[in-house]
Amino acid sequence: MKRGNILTLVILLGLVALLVAVPAVLQDRLTERIATAMAISLVLVVGLQTFTGNSGILSFAHIGFMGVGAYASAAITIPVQMRGMALPDLYEIIKTVQVSGYVGILIGGLVAALIAAVIAYPLMRLSDAPAVITSFALLVVLHTIIAHWSAVTNGPRTLFGLPSVTSLPLAGGIAAVAVVVALLFKESRIGLLLRASRDDERAAGALGANIPSLRWRAFILSALFAGIGGALWGHFVTSFSPKAFYLKETFVILGMLVIGGTNTVTGAVIGTFAVTILFESLRALETSLNAADIFADQVVGLTEIVLAMAMMGVMFLKPGGLFAATEIGPLLLRRFKKKG
Repeated sequence: MKRGNILTLVILLGLVALLVAVPAVLQDRLTERIATAMAISLVLVVGLQTFTGNSGILSFAHIGFMGVGAYASAAITIPVQMRGMALPDLYEIIKTVQVSGYVGILIGGLVAALIAAVIAYPLMRLSDAPAVITSFALLVVLHTIIAHWSAVTNGPRTLFGLPSVTSLPLAGGIAAVAVVVALLFKESRIGLLLRASRDDERAAGALGANIPSLRWRAFILSALFAGIGGALWGHFVTSFSPKAFYLKETFVILGMLVIGGTNTVTGAVIGTFAVTILFESLRALETSLNAADIFADQVVGLTEIVLAMAMMGVMFLKPGGLFAATEIGPLLLRRFKKKG
């Protein structure tokens, strides 16, 4: 690995370590919960970057695979004694199967990756707008199945009873693994060929790159992290409904990636930090305004509106995001070299 990439890895892992350490120092429960949610978002956003950043195709289906991971883990980790209430119509073959939450998180990721492997290959032949539209259609399909497959998901109703196993060190550790894998994938032969196809599809194809196969592999890896992130989130909140895996969450995760910079792992990490801090600050402001009764009506939707405006502003000023093309390590080395 080149010096610049090693420096990038050190800086990004340092940020993840800081994310885990600060709540431990502050001993504040709310800060710990926000940091845990941010670490889970890191897994999701970095996972999305492995496909979107290297292929150049914006994927809306990512949150659908997050839902697959969450429900797959729930079906095998909810205590058997509670399944009569939480999942009364669960199939007999898995009714008595119970594994620990940690195993469930891993299986949730593997199930999401398996489903992506089975259904996504034909879609990988598409590029540009058709590819984006089909990924959105895939999100709709996944959401509809999740919302109506009552035997496994409890349908549109809230599913409860997941064991609470997601801690900040666990989420931070998996986020660190996601960052390492994303950087290694980016510098691997598959990553290099995939980025070549992103920049010039015809030239990459003429050089012998099997573009659908390259995209397919990146998509499976991306779905694996989405599934793990979803299962982590499920075991963090312990109860959820299909609404949690649709348009609002898609908008937030895409916003983190787009604002940070789609093409770099640094952008995915910085975007997650920036949007989470902005989001939580606005949420606190909204709560304070409503508590103070400053306006005649309740303030609603401030976070979403400001996030959308921030996204538009960043796209206008820096169309590629805060870290558009170069990771932070090579960027810093280049600046030090100029000063030297």
